[in-house]
Amino acid sequence: MIQRLSHATVYVLDKDRAKDFYVDKLGFEVRTDQSMGDFRWLTVGPRGQPDVELILMKIASGPTLDEATAQQLRALVEKGTFGVGVLETADVRKDYRELSEKGVRFKFPPADRPYGIETVMQDDSGNWFSVVQRPG
Repeated sequence: MIQRLSHATVYVLDKDRAKDFYVDKLGFEVRTDQSMGDFRWLTVGPRGQPDVELILMKIASGPTLDEATAQQLRALVEKGTFGVGVLETADVRKDYRELSEKGVRFKFPPADRPYGIETVMQDDSGNWFSVVQRPG
């Protein structure tokens, strides 16, 4: 049986910019940055969660995407269409202030929700994440 999720793909427009965003702004750590010919395997993850990796995958045509599909996907990512996941924090208001000062874009300020306090941020490509502080 499947036991856990270890990797998830985040489509990005530029791997170096994405790496800078996740590492320098969010404080993630690089888990793997390995070139294999023309392909670069780049993963990052939260420092406190070593068993989860986000694959920063540049949108490009190749074995899984034809050029027309890659162009459509790029346009959708740039438009901010995709919610990638939920990031948990101990203090969402503090993180909102600090990340805003670093230039991170948010859709709205932290707000009380039935499941905690939430804001929504966008990465440098347009992907968005819910950032949540659980109650209690």
